[in-house]
Amino acid sequence: METIQQLLNRIRWDENFGRGDFTVGIYDRVKDAVEFQPLENLKQENGNHFSFTVCMEGEIVTIPFHRIRAVRKNGETIWQR
Repeated sequence: METIQQLLNRIRWDENFGRGDFTVGIYDRVKDAVEFQPLENLKQENGNHFSFTVCMEGEIVTIPFHRIRAVRKNGETIWQR
């Protein structure tokens, strides 16, 4: 199985595969639920292989990659933990 970092790199660098509408399912510990965010809302700092930032409910938060539970392309799940 492809790791989440490998998949995100493939989306970013593979021109053909990267076409489409991607959403990322992030586990929210407080709500005990997975919330989907558009991939373009995720920001990763160069060299940071552990977390990313995303704006959720008007607040910028740092999320570790292990909280990503699923990735969808055009509404279809292509990766799931």
